[in-house]
Amino acid sequence: MDIESLSPPPHQESRNQALLKKQRGGWRAIKYIIANESFEKLASMSLIGNLSVYLTTKYNLGGVFLVNIINIWFGSCNFLSIPGAFVSDAYLGRFWTLLLGSIASFLGMGVMALTAAIPRLRPEACNDPTNCSNPPANWQLAVLFSSLGLLAIGAGGIRPCNIAFGADQFDTGTKKGKAHLETFFNWWYFSFTVALVIALTGVVYIQTNISWVIGFVIPTACLALSVTTFVIGRHTYICQKPKGSVFADMVKVVSAACNKRKVKSGEGVTFYLGPSSDGSTTTLIQSRQRLRFFDKAAVITDPNELNDEGKAKSNWRLCSLQQVKNLKCVTAVLPVWVTGIACFMLTDQQNIYGILQAIQMDKTFGHNFNVPAGWMNLVSMITLAIWISLYECVLLPIARQITGRKKRLTMKQRIQIGIVMGIACMIVAGFLEKDRRASALKNGSFVSPVSIVMLLPQFVLAGLTEAFSAVALMEFLTVKMPEHMRAVAGAIFFLSSSIASYLCTLLINVIDKVTREEGHSWLGDKDLNKNRLENYFFIIGGIQVVNLIYFRFFASRFVTEKDKDDRDF
Repeated sequence: MDIESLSPPPHQESRNQALLKKQRGGWRAIKYIIANESFEKLASMSLIGNLSVYLTTKYNLGGVFLVNIINIWFGSCNFLSIPGAFVSDAYLGRFWTLLLGSIASFLGMGVMALTAAIPRLRPEACNDPTNCSNPPANWQLAVLFSSLGLLAIGAGGIRPCNIAFGADQFDTGTKKGKAHLETFFNWWYFSFTVALVIALTGVVYIQTNISWVIGFVIPTACLALSVTTFVIGRHTYICQKPKGSVFADMVKVVSAACNKRKVKSGEGVTFYLGPSSDGSTTTLIQSRQRLRFFDKAAVITDPNELNDEGKAKSNWRLCSLQQVKNLKCVTAVLPVWVTGIACFMLTDQQNIYGILQAIQMDKTFGHNFNVPAGWMNLVSMITLAIWISLYECVLLPIARQITGRKKRLTMKQRIQIGIVMGIACMIVAGFLEKDRRASALKNGSFVSPVSIVMLLPQFVLAGLTEAFSAVALMEFLTVKMPEHMRAVAGAIFFLSSSIASYLCTLLINVIDKVTREEGHSWLGDKDLNKNRLENYFFIIGGIQVVNLIYFRFFASRFVTEKDKDDRDF
């Protein structure tokens, strides 16, 4: 019997695929994806918000070593989103990348819960925090680092794929699909906010005031539920096949351009157009006048570079003009992207040193209630939410009534306002730290009598810095990228935060080395009362001043506004 006769005709196979796609995706799949994301965010944020407190109180860590651990871990979580996006787009697809990332996060949080439950995995507690002589053993640190490493790997798989996988469930080629996608984004951010509030209030309170074991078992259980619900919903998902990575294409363009560096790309040369993989004709670069060196990657120097179908035999030797334009899209946003790195240096350090300040301040509120130090991170996020609500629901309608037009702050204005807020944040933080330390030294105590409430201004300013600069930067990266490169915008946004964490690590170690050689380290002691933390805050503030000058006189030229007349408020 002819085997081919057993296979369905092509039109029947196409109908079967269309029917299968109709039965999958949509809201029947989104409920599982949002559940997965909510449980994962609740788990991860409950650790991020209180990691400084846990390592200080249970691992007897402090000074530069503690800050190095947190900075490197933060940076790695964000940096690994780049290889995570590459693996997802080129090999595994978003479903398997998300699933494996969720499993890695579950294993990492499980190990972290074991460190809280098994005393032998931690050093003995110190009775006197000002003079602690019980550092963790190397093998105990190895267990801790394995937990953080698994969590970073998990974040690298989850962050670049979660929103994109949800968007895959809708047909954005139709008005109905676009409307559903917008609703999905709203529900995604709503669930994210709810998980964030629960993590930074309830779970952090349990960790600090009741039990670290219970406080880590809860996020571990949440991650188990995250994996379970995600797998249960597998039969409802639309899973796009990997189509290759834009990041890999950019590397190929650089390689091909370098190989053809002696080729002239002026008049009379033939460029390789290549097949259209995304169907989009929208691109940021409208001509080949900028960065013309990379155009050489698309120059056909030998007819043998093409096969019989007219396609490139090797993408490492010949790239399409679309691939070249994709690279130019990224290089065009780099000057503004650098501004974001400096802004993230401020917010990242506020989330670390601000919490360490809170640990050594009077945390009593009212008669008996002790405010967990980790709650201070919630202040910045609440400030961000309040400002966005006021801006969208109050200020814009008032401006519309006065002027008769829908006016908004431009991206340039928002980024500059955010940087100014960051400068003010560091000035306030520096002078508060001087007052906090002076009060502690005057009383001869580890904990300063200054109330934790005094930290509110600097955390509010940090939240406003993020509300203006970070949000505007994300918007800039998104609108300046073609639609088929929106995932790249998110990846390089995370990369800016990663580089900021690594730069802060380098800066802290340099400051510690220089000041230690002069006789007294500004940041090296576990007890903040023996350090000069305010000087570090002033240095970060100085970096923000340089960043403001850099953006005002150079990077702002790369920010072009659409509908400029309607965006001048």
